[in-house]
Amino acid sequence: MIRSRLCIALLAVLALVLAGCGGGGSSSGPTEIAVWHGYQDTEGEVFKGLIAQYNKDHPDVKVNELYSSNDLVLQKVLTAVRGGSAPDVAYMFGSWSPNIAQIPQVVDMAGEVKNPDWTWDDFYPAEREAATVGDKIVGVPALVDNLAIVYNKKLFADAGVAPPSPDWTWDDFRSAAAKLTDPSKGQYGWLIPADGSEDTVWHYLPMLWEAGGDILSPDNEKAVFSSEAGVKALTVLQQMAVTDKSLYLDTTNENGPKLMNSGKVGMLVTGPWDLSQLSDIDYDVQVMPTFAGSSGGHQTIAGPDNWVVFDNGDKKKQAAVDFVKWLSAPEQVKAFSLGTGDLPIRQSVGKDQAVLDKLNQNVPGTAAFVQNLNNVQKVRPTVEQYPDISEALGQAIVAVMLGKEQPAAALDAAAQTADAKLAEK
Repeated sequence: MIRSRLCIALLAVLALVLAGCGGGGSSSGPTEIAVWHGYQDTEGEVFKGLIAQYNKDHPDVKVNELYSSNDLVLQKVLTAVRGGSAPDVAYMFGSWSPNIAQIPQVVDMAGEVKNPDWTWDDFYPAEREAATVGDKIVGVPALVDNLAIVYNKKLFADAGVAPPSPDWTWDDFRSAAAKLTDPSKGQYGWLIPADGSEDTVWHYLPMLWEAGGDILSPDNEKAVFSSEAGVKALTVLQQMAVTDKSLYLDTTNENGPKLMNSGKVGMLVTGPWDLSQLSDIDYDVQVMPTFAGSSGGHQTIAGPDNWVVFDNGDKKKQAAVDFVKWLSAPEQVKAFSLGTGDLPIRQSVGKDQAVLDKLNQNVPGTAAFVQNLNNVQKVRPTVEQYPDISEALGQAIVAVMLGKEQPAAALDAAAQTADAKLAEK
């Protein structure tokens, strides 16, 4: 029995020696990396095509893709990291950056992207900011979007209302929404997500910024949205929902495109993802309104997501970094954008008129969203407590729109909740 164990041990040592000398076949094959993503349908097919191209052009690497729901990937990654089976690359929401920065296996890309061949400055500023936590860069941009006004041209014409213009104010917006509202037809000027989720908050934040306010203090220690600017922005929503009754409150956050398509809503403030669903109406896209006399401009909000690289050993890490670099290079960005209709993540591609024309040809209005990326001046704060802050703010906004709270009191209460969460270190 002892002799058998000794033979087994010797064989194991011999196998290791042979492998170290190149005799164990696996070391001579391509380096395999696993990429987790949430792409489906057209996006999924285009992404698979890019991976196939990469594998063909790089025979020393084999990229294996695995679908993983975007909403669940953070928990899956954390579980995989604990089990020693982290992916090599994962598509992860930009709002998770503070949480991602705490994972030891995440590769800090700061040293990589400073190399000139990355042309890091070609990514939109909001994308770069959303990937940065302190002195770390936790990912490389994978997706970018923004909000703008999408409006039904026929409803505007029928109501005798001039369509939205690039210099519209929130007073103009409110006035148009009131004229587009017809209770006898069940028709509303504007629809807003009113479930208290991040989508609700998203619609409020550009208004807050345009009014001159912000979410947190510069050091991210205190909530500052309960301000004169915060009240000013929320009062507009109160006036439209409670006083004018021109605002349809979508408490399920599921009815926007459907009601827009059926002619029951004159305007949505939404992103490029909804355009392909508006097949039954003649629509157009315009930038967000601003506040009269404010220096905040026509700001919008972007939700950049990232490709995050994990350290599974030097060889796999380098292969993963190289793949992400290739995937986010201008040529592949252009191919992915034209194939899917997603906005290009690089400024150079977004300025290419041929790309804009093709995007608009495929889905009218997409080019306006590309150009609207120039109106993204701020991003949500990269703090771990942001989900709690968003929840408190979202509930405050909904309470005001339902007529249950006044703007100042609701924002004060939400700010107190946010401060308490920020104090938890």
